[in-house]
Amino acid sequence: MADLIVKNKIKEVVKLRVSVDLPEALNKKIEEILKKAEERAKANHRTTILPQDV
Repeated sequence: MADLIVKNKIKEVVKLRVSVDLPEALNKKIEEILKKAEERAKANHRTTILPQDV
């Protein structure tokens, strides 16, 4: 799994403390979203994932 989320960037968005496990959970969620978007693009006979696929 690629590290798509950077803990320091999360802290720029939220003011509360960030759990050590949060970046990993977010990475998993984003990976799921991207895989579903990829499937949708393929189903529509495209090789490019578009915003509407998300």
